[in-house]
Amino acid sequence: MAVAIAVTRERREGETRCAVTPETVKKLIALGAAVSVEAGTGIGSSIPDADFAEAGATVKPDTRAVLEGADIVLKVRGPTAQETSALKPGAIVIAMLDPYREKDTVDALKGAGVTAFAMEFVPRITRAQVMDVLSSQANLAGYRAVIEAAYAFGKGFPMMMTAAGTVAPAKVFVMGVGVAGLQAIATARRLGAVVTATDVRPATKEQVESLGAKFLAVEDEEFKNAQTAGGYAKPMSPEYQAKQAALTGEHIRKQDIVITTALIPGRAAPVLVSAEQVASMKPGSVLIDLAVEAGGNVAGAKAGEVVTTANGVSIVGYTNLPGRIAADASALYARNLTAFVGLMLKEGVVTLDLEDEILKAAVVTHGGAVVHEGVKG
Repeated sequence: MAVAIAVTRERREGETRCAVTPETVKKLIALGAAVSVEAGTGIGSSIPDADFAEAGATVKPDTRAVLEGADIVLKVRGPTAQETSALKPGAIVIAMLDPYREKDTVDALKGAGVTAFAMEFVPRITRAQVMDVLSSQANLAGYRAVIEAAYAFGKGFPMMMTAAGTVAPAKVFVMGVGVAGLQAIATARRLGAVVTATDVRPATKEQVESLGAKFLAVEDEEFKNAQTAGGYAKPMSPEYQAKQAALTGEHIRKQDIVITTALIPGRAAPVLVSAEQVASMKPGSVLIDLAVEAGGNVAGAKAGEVVTTANGVSIVGYTNLPGRIAADASALYARNLTAFVGLMLKEGVVTLDLEDEILKAAVVTHGGAVVHEGVKG
């Protein structure tokens, strides 16, 4: 019999993405799988059930019918308690589990005897690039952050020279130059803004400048040696932090839009913009906090809300920005999942090699235990 792959409708509030598309249904079938999709799975991504059926999937009416006998379950977020209770022992669940915060989900998967993989833990190595959900989703989040900023900002982005006078370009400051930050820089530049950016890693300066933005940092000897051989940031001295904070604070005061992107796996997001710095900004300025679900980079940010401060500054704390561009987010995420499934489907049979460096890095529960060292700790 073909390996049974099940995809259920996402039930978390505000989650519009789905874990499979008609394109990836065909690819999974080509790998030797039979794919079942719960009715309504693609609604948030503008994919009707008929498109899944046309691609070769079986559309089933409810969760239990889809999960019955499933060997592999694909999801965007971790399964609900109802979904977990319907899984057979030994089933494989692949999703963005958020295991550091969603401990109840991890415990339930462990108790159900399920092998669960967290796509966030896929290592950033060459052969795993096509499976890198953090990059695929952060790229879209960076783009959408600028679109949300443009919507919230009461002025235009580009310089406009008209008969009635000149409109000055918006000033955009991006804090954190990872995948999301780089896309935010590129998008703001395409819209005509004057863009600056900062990061604690010296190597990002060249990336920022290649996109036409200006890099902001206290570039002393400590900064030049602030990165490990593996590309990670080193802790900075209190003296350097004070100098950088003074420079950044003065810069934030002059900006129209600030976009923050700093996340640390397993820890609360660092505060990059203080309440005093928010209070120093001009009325009508906008802050977009991409880390709000992890505590936030901006003082006063609230998850799922737009906060307007006493001085007229908007702090946008929308969660799940990739979900606000769901069709593309689902397409990329589904391709990431399909590539990952390809590691364990050999000639139509599930072959789970947990010594494979990608699978080993991503597995969270197996055999009734939590096996990921970081999650255990």
